[in-house]
Order: sequence, then structure tokens, then C-alpha cells
Amino acid sequence: MTVFGLARLHVAVLAIALGNIAQAQPQASFPTKALRIIVPFTAGSGADADSRFYGELLSRKLGQPVIVENRPGASGVIAVRAVKAAQADGHTMLIATSSPMSVNAVALKDLPYDPFVDFKPLVGVAVNPAAFFVRVDAPSRTIGELVNTAKQERRPVAVGNYSAGYQLMAAWLGTSSGAEINHISYKGGAQMITDVLGGQLETAVTDPSAIISMHKEGRLRIIATTGSKRMETLPEVPTLIESGYAGYETYIWSSFFVRSETPRDVTKKLMESLVEIMRTPEAVTYRKERGQTQLDLQGDDMRSFQVREFERFKRVAESVNFRKQ
Repeated sequence: MTVFGLARLHVAVLAIALGNIAQAQPQASFPTKALRIIVPFTAGSGADADSRFYGELLSRKLGQPVIVENRPGASGVIAVRAVKAAQADGHTMLIATSSPMSVNAVALKDLPYDPFVDFKPLVGVAVNPAAFFVRVDAPSRTIGELVNTAKQERRPVAVGNYSAGYQLMAAWLGTSSGAEINHISYKGGAQMITDVLGGQLETAVTDPSAIISMHKEGRLRIIATTGSKRMETLPEVPTLIESGYAGYETYIWSSFFVRSETPRDVTKKLMESLVEIMRTPEAVTYRKERGQTQLDLQGDDMRSFQVREFERFKRVAESVNFRKQ
């Protein structure tokens, strides 16, 4: 090889080395700009409140602003696609519930993303039962009275929802009780709650963390929850099992996700930061006030939980003859 050729080889090797260093540098100094948390629902949902609370703590921890963006619609699909289209550099995260990341794979046809391949979980946020609620002066004070009144009047029960997961829960109520269900879909919890309060909607099912304060203030009434036992923050509210619907036990959960191609060191830093802020006394108090239990799972363990939830919702859908939309 000539001296000139050797020199060219050295330059090429040096360029590759410098390129690798340059490529690694942004990851080492992550984050280099503001972070975004994409929320699948409108303001007023549990995921929205959680993203804003934890976003503030994460901003303090990482020294960069955290911007929350609501991308409601299509049972979370719009938000998930927005994150899928963003750069896989860790600066865009998804806070997603069981609906877009487990139930949609059961409930929706031609899903434009694979929740188990396109994204990787960072840290679980919360898990709790769902809650059915009515306006505070509604004539039906229990879930049984609500269902029986509709059956006596030979009409469906109008149940509000804002995701496929909640719609599946309403369908399950119909199968368990023998009542016909009229599914009323929203883009988020705020308008749905407003319609229940105003008497335009008979009942709805939602994350109780979004309505516990209104229940305690006497602005609406939670009439049943979906766990195996009563919630500590709602000891006066019976479960659906207690209300006579044997086997009706289900939960809603949420987790932070990033694109699967996100570099490992960036993923590791995000996971460690989220774990740290979720264990602070401030976060513990926040969850307790909202009736939430921390979903203390990370990475692969969170992925295993997500897959198990998909299988569970699949069995529920089959048992209530829930057809893909």
C-alpha cells in the first residue's frame, strides 16, 4: 500500500472513530432538550393528571422542561402513532394505560402498531380498579338498581367510556346482568364526567382517581368498583362482585413507554430517574390521595405484565362475545 493509501486508511478509521464518539455523546449527556410526554386522552383523565405530576418531578430531576401533550382519539391510537413517528432518542415518551397497550390488540381491527414490539416499557405508574358512577341525585343509588330500572323500562343502560378497555368493561356488565348496553364513547374523561353531572349521561366507567374528590365532595356518586375488594379510599363503595356479579374483577393500569429503538443508556437513565421520583414521599402522598397503588414494575417485568394483561383481556372479550371494531 502506498503512503497516500495508508494515509487515506488512517483518515477513514479516524473518521469512523470520531463518528462513533459523536453518536455516543448525545446519549451520554441525555437529555439535551425538553422532553415530551404524550397522553392518549384529554385533560380530566387519570393518565393526564399523572403525566403532569410526574412530569414536574422528572423535570426537576433531569434539569430539562417536560411538556405534556394531549393527543386524544381512537382509543389511544392517535397518541401511540405520534410517539411511534417521533425520534427514538428518549425525548418523547408515552404514558399509556391498559387500553392502548393491551386491550386495543384484542378490541380493534387493523391496529396500526404492535404494542409489544414497537415500544418498550420503562416503569409502571399505577394500578387500581375502575369505577362506575352516576350524578349525585340519580334515582339509582346502586349498580343493581341502575341495571334493574333499565330492564324494567325495557331500555338499554347508557354507559360512557373513552377507550376500548372501558367499553369492554361496560359490555361485561351487560353480559353479567342481562341488560342491554348502549356504549357512549368520548375522547377523554372531562366531557364524559360533565355529561354525567349534567344528567345528559346515565352512568359511566372511569379511573376512580379522576373522580374520588368529586365523590367525597358530594358532587357525584361512585356506585361500584371492579376490584376483588373495596378500595381503601372508598370503603363505603361496594365492588361489582359484592353487588351480585360473580367473577367481575378487573383493573386499569398505566406505564411509561418509549420506542423500542431507543438507546439502552437513554432507556436506563429514564428508568432510574422515574423509579427515583416515584419513590419520593411527594409521590407516595399523591398516589394515596388518588386511591392508586404503585405498579412497581420495570423493563422486562413490566413487559411480562403487559402481555399477561393482554391474555386476560382476551379471555374476558371471548367470555362476553366482544367483537373487534
